[in-house]
Amino acid sequence: MSNKSYSYKGAGVDIDAGNALVEAIKPAAASTRRLGSDTGLGGFGALFDLKAAGFKDPILVSGTDGVGTKLKVAIESGRHDTVGIDLVAMCVNDLIVQGAEPLFFLDYYATGHLDINTGKAIIEGIAEGCRQSNTALIGGETAEMPGMYSDNDYDLAGFCVGAVERSRIIDGTTVCAGDIVLGLASSGIHSNGFSLVRKLIEVSKVDYNDPCSFENGKTFGEALLCPTKIYVKSCLAALKADCIKGLSHITGGGFVENIPRILPPGVKVDVDASLWELPPVFEWLRTAGNITPIEMAKTFNCGIGMAVIVPADKAEQAKKIFEKNGEVAYYIGTVSSKAGDEPSTTVNGCAGSWGYPGPWTAKSTQ
Repeated sequence: MSNKSYSYKGAGVDIDAGNALVEAIKPAAASTRRLGSDTGLGGFGALFDLKAAGFKDPILVSGTDGVGTKLKVAIESGRHDTVGIDLVAMCVNDLIVQGAEPLFFLDYYATGHLDINTGKAIIEGIAEGCRQSNTALIGGETAEMPGMYSDNDYDLAGFCVGAVERSRIIDGTTVCAGDIVLGLASSGIHSNGFSLVRKLIEVSKVDYNDPCSFENGKTFGEALLCPTKIYVKSCLAALKADCIKGLSHITGGGFVENIPRILPPGVKVDVDASLWELPPVFEWLRTAGNITPIEMAKTFNCGIGMAVIVPADKAEQAKKIFEKNGEVAYYIGTVSSKAGDEPSTTVNGCAGSWGYPGPWTAKSTQ
């Protein structure tokens, strides 16, 4: 038996650093307080009062997500202040598509070695995402796991709970032929497709700290880390005006795999890719990887982060509501009757759209 006395800290886990991080992030968590929440940190569980939040007959809606390999861009470029926004956005944008107002959020932050400054930047980003979506950051978990992660690596997961009045659930069942599809502009790549993005950075032989060729005044790392847009407040405004029949968060799988998830049987959506311009970051990716428009439509949001299905007679009203709430909104498609084995969603481009010489069509598998 060894006479050496071992400790948890000697094995690589510093409880004091964890406690220091909790103290450092308490002001950020407190800044997210909303009706129904008590954002005090440090307990074993967190409480939320639905009645105090104003709900009468609520249905709870929950979701969980992460940031994916976009975290590697943050780690390699040394910028950790925006991935927390991504984490919140990926969760709350999934809740709003069912008409649910996000209420509270919890995070899981795991790392090989807990650096208080890095952890504080990440959690402050999460708090910023919560403020943007009026969501209370009511708890979380920080795990220091040497041997599971290398010293500088970390992973993030988010958990969000929202609520919607039973009579106001958005499930797409009322979508019908003749409806209009609006597209809300994305802020960039958001948080999907980064395994391909990182590969293109590698084959292009550029560094994340090099000046960005598609966005002046920024490095590649800064441009690629532009945080995911949060659509909660604008969508809640349009929902309150009873303008929305269906919402689709455009994430992994692009248009052709996400829009079909909200369509009832017997209808299809046709998206016209010529109705908005492919943003510069996607044009760089397309060119750097010689990516076909069909692959683009199946991988990235290509400039549209949220698809919104509205009745034709409310389309202009809805567009104005979104614009009043800070969105750039486009008419991007239509809903029509679906026959037999037709795909539920197609993205159609004319010659020249997205850099392709001829007309093209990307089809859903559903």
